[in-house]
Amino acid sequence: MDKLYEFLSGPGLWIAFIVFALGLIIRVVFLLGLSREKDKPFWDHTDSGWALKSIFHWLVPFASQSTRQQPIFAAVIFIFHVCWIGVPLFLQAHNMLFEEAFGWSLPSLPEGLADILTLVVIGCGVFFIVRRLVRAEVRILTGPWDWFLLLLALSPFVTGWLAYNQYGPYQLMLILHILLSEVLLIIIPFSKLAHVVLFFFSRTAIGFEFGARRGARVW
Repeated sequence: MDKLYEFLSGPGLWIAFIVFALGLIIRVVFLLGLSREKDKPFWDHTDSGWALKSIFHWLVPFASQSTRQQPIFAAVIFIFHVCWIGVPLFLQAHNMLFEEAFGWSLPSLPEGLADILTLVVIGCGVFFIVRRLVRAEVRILTGPWDWFLLLLALSPFVTGWLAYNQYGPYQLMLILHILLSEVLLIIIPFSKLAHVVLFFFSRTAIGFEFGARRGARVW
């Protein structure tokens, strides 16, 4: 157990971060190159103003028409993404690791608040699971890989919460937390979870296409 923890918290963590970063960079460069090759006229209508408008309308809750049509789902999606990204970045325990590894860290959330927000992420995940089970139009589009990605995205929060509150074997929960977090980082660039970064490029493309190129707004 001790040797496994040392590997996961040392070389394993670096491997996961390197694969995560390089994988995203390679995927973005590949998609940009493919876009320039397949749709050259599209790049004649680049406009940062329309790109920012497109991104802004999808980052602000209920700014777009589609989110207003499903207000509950939109609210859960927004809360989930903010907490899913924010809690790991501003968690005190993680910032201690950042400080040791890089000599700098981000501001930290109070531990009690981080604990509550972790439960919020898990609760949102339960909402997504129930929605996939009860909504026929969603269930029919959900395959085994989709279930795997959803459960994997939730697993670091579940194991981290169990370890922090010392439910179950602490060392086992901690190792599972680190292991599943690293597996998640490695898989993100090669799955639909890459939308955490690709979202900005897709919304920029929509802004270019419908705003700068067609002079219309579709959100």
